[in-house]
Amino acid sequence: MPKKTDNIFTIGFTKKTASVFFEKLRDAGVKRIIDVRLNNVSQLAGFSKKDDLQFFLKEILGIEYVHLPLLAPTQEMLDRFKADKGPWENYERDFLALMAGRRVEDQIDRELIPGACLLCSEDKPDFCHRRLVAEYLSRKWGNLNIIHLV
Repeated sequence: MPKKTDNIFTIGFTKKTASVFFEKLRDAGVKRIIDVRLNNVSQLAGFSKKDDLQFFLKEILGIEYVHLPLLAPTQEMLDRFKADKGPWENYERDFLALMAGRRVEDQIDRELIPGACLLCSEDKPDFCHRRLVAEYLSRKWGNLNIIHLV
């Protein structure tokens, strides 16, 4: 019997109002947010700061919040890419090597994934590590349907 395919969602909070952000999660039927940001307490994060977001998700939508910095880039990688304006191809290569080195597919309980949504800041997934995480896990585990909420 073939394995069931699980949906995994991704979303970024920038360029979205709180109402649009929470409506997208509700409309998609997201059950859990998996925060893959290295820094989830920045003042620039607005409604998506860790404690505020955890409260809003639970109170507004009944959604669980999990922070998994294991799925975040290192500060050095972020600095190289953002501050030094490094090319995306280098960032992608380095980030995927980091995921492989951490063996994240063996470190994460797959039961967290069905109906979960990977959260980061970038508004679109094209140049964001949340897309790379979802694709990496899909390659390692199979049977994941990746849906980007934009």
